[in-house]
Amino acid sequence: MAVLDWLLRLDAWLWTGLALLLSLGLTRLWIPLAPRLGFVDRPNHRSLHDAPTPRAGGLPLLLVALGLGFVLLRPEGALLVALLGAIVLAVVSMIDDLRGLPALPRILVQLLAALAVVLAGAWPQALSLPGGLALPLGLGVAVLAVPGMIWMSNLYNFMDGMDGFAGAMSLIGFASLAALAGLAGVADPFLLCLLLAAAAGGFLVWNWHPARIFMGDVGSVPLGFLAAALPLLLAAEGRVPLLLGLLPFAPFWLDATVTLFRRIRRRERFWQAHRSHYYQRLVRSGWSHAQASTLGAGLMLLSGGSAVLALLLWERPLAWLLLALPLLALLAAGAYVRGRE
Repeated sequence: MAVLDWLLRLDAWLWTGLALLLSLGLTRLWIPLAPRLGFVDRPNHRSLHDAPTPRAGGLPLLLVALGLGFVLLRPEGALLVALLGAIVLAVVSMIDDLRGLPALPRILVQLLAALAVVLAGAWPQALSLPGGLALPLGLGVAVLAVPGMIWMSNLYNFMDGMDGFAGAMSLIGFASLAALAGLAGVADPFLLCLLLAAAAGGFLVWNWHPARIFMGDVGSVPLGFLAAALPLLLAAEGRVPLLLGLLPFAPFWLDATVTLFRRIRRRERFWQAHRSHYYQRLVRSGWSHAQASTLGAGLMLLSGGSAVLALLLWERPLAWLLLALPLLALLAAGAYVRGRE
């Protein structure tokens, strides 16, 4: 379907507007209710905030986006499996937000959700590259897809530690995925990603600095899972190259992955909570939450915009430059953070 056809789909934009308003209103209602139910984020040694703050703000976000998604799309196949997996992860993560759960049962549930998506066929058999090139992968990508989804679920949670950061990533990342799906003419993922982005926008109003509510595991873990599962699904259909589906979320997965290997190299207890992600180090160096989140949002926009432009120019060598540009910008941002320490 032509791009113009998607832009003229009035029904899609009306539902998107409704998702934004519902998320905005329900999150506002949830702010005073959450602490009464025990959903409070109390500052600790790794926190960047200094006052108890309501959390589990991802609950109304997901209720709106996934609720409307089920009603409007009536999903089937791998998309249905991915949405059901996100719901199961949300339930487990909500219990973790409230009472705390050991790591093992949480990882096991994430493993089952990721396996279900792969068994439903959401994995590409080849890695598409600019210029019409393709790297055959076979079952290798299916094997890598499972730990990839688990890692994305957890790193999204790790990166949800600063006012507005995860909310902005959700808004910009899923809006970029919607644009990619729209350009490729894939209807259901297009609308679902629009709903996710709109609901994230409603949440972000209350999450921007000074945050009145945090996303919590109930939001970050399922959103991270979908940020990995949906690009796999789009790539499996041969519509959107996997590299482009993952690129909008590069500010998250690059920071978290580089930090992980850095901690392993230093023989630190990398599985324990810490404050050594680049965004945390930037705030600790003197930047405000708003300044750091604004920089992060700019890098997210660059990553998402580069992915969309690269899809339009996928058969040309210029697509390689568009792939490299946001990664170079992120590396430069990381060098800047290190220079301030």
